[in-house]
Amino acid sequence: MNTLVEDLKHLESAEDFLNYFAIPYDVAVVQVSRLHILKRFQQYLAHVGGVESLPAASAFAACRALLARAHNDFVASSGIEQKVFKVFQTAQGEHRVAIDGLRRKAGF
Repeated sequence: MNTLVEDLKHLESAEDFLNYFAIPYDVAVVQVSRLHILKRFQQYLAHVGGVESLPAASAFAACRALLARAHNDFVASSGIEQKVFKVFQTAQGEHRVAIDGLRRKAGF
């Protein structure tokens, strides 16, 4: 398990993670959604309690399955549709500004 955690610390890109776990991936999907994939992978890991909480004998396989799932989330869907990042969760493409804030800034 310690080896897996140490190995993960040295991976930098989505491609590094996908190659480490030997997951076939769509290059076009990764080019567009690399941060979304890694964030979703992190969310899936957090949901199971993190890498350290996984049984040592099956940690690699579990991480591999979670990363493959994260990649597949974006094969037929976009980052906006998946709402991985807070900006997509709260605004959903709309940006609202309170009129009182504008009035204060303008001195009204």
